[in-house]
Amino acid sequence: MSKEAVCLAVGGSDSCGGAGIQADLAMFSRIGVAGCSAVTALTAQNPDRILRIEPSPLAQMQAELQAVFSYYRVAAIKTGMLVDARHIHILADALEQHGISCPLVVDPVLASTSGTSLLDHDAIAALQTTLFPLASLITPNIPESERILGTDIDDPVEAATELVRRFRCPVLLKGGHSEQPVLIDVLCMPDGDVHLFEHPRIHWNEDQAHGSGCRLAASITAYLALEVPLAEAVSRAIDVLVQFHDGA
Repeated sequence: MSKEAVCLAVGGSDSCGGAGIQADLAMFSRIGVAGCSAVTALTAQNPDRILRIEPSPLAQMQAELQAVFSYYRVAAIKTGMLVDARHIHILADALEQHGISCPLVVDPVLASTSGTSLLDHDAIAALQTTLFPLASLITPNIPESERILGTDIDDPVEAATELVRRFRCPVLLKGGHSEQPVLIDVLCMPDGDVHLFEHPRIHWNEDQAHGSGCRLAASITAYLALEVPLAEAVSRAIDVLVQFHDGA
């Protein structure tokens, strides 16, 4: 594929390389787009735990966004760990300042797999009011959706539909936290269309599971940059994740 499409990853740096910015850039390259980054935080972590988080200085993040947007024609953007409301507003202001209107995939990373909180209450509110309205897609998992909705989820389709109603953007509710042998990812569109993506539960080891949400959202972003329609982009990205697990 052409390397002309440029994707921007905005998120935290993962010292073990399995998640965050490093995972995003790896998936961009795998799919065939160029990757840029703006770092919101440095983390010392491995698949088992996070030892330390150091937020990026706001001026540094702002400068990184300026450097990318002033030079490249960014075809799609993916966000991950955004740390706090101040970092979220830096991104939103940069999008407005530079007139950026390309596809935006928001992966609402609220906590690590090991349970470390990655976004405080004020930041969750800022995410919902500032970035969700701009998003081409948000990709919460079940625990993230429950925290955003403030209720337990019994029916993923109903939950995805409610998220769309509240935020008026497409939602991919990821089913990886379900205990069922067959997982269902639910893509719900503002026009009411619902797409179900069923696939067998993949028995990942700890290393493979680490960063799986990052890899999926980054893959979707790359396909959107290549002008693949959203539902097809999601389908292709799920296939890429399965291939990643199989070592292909």
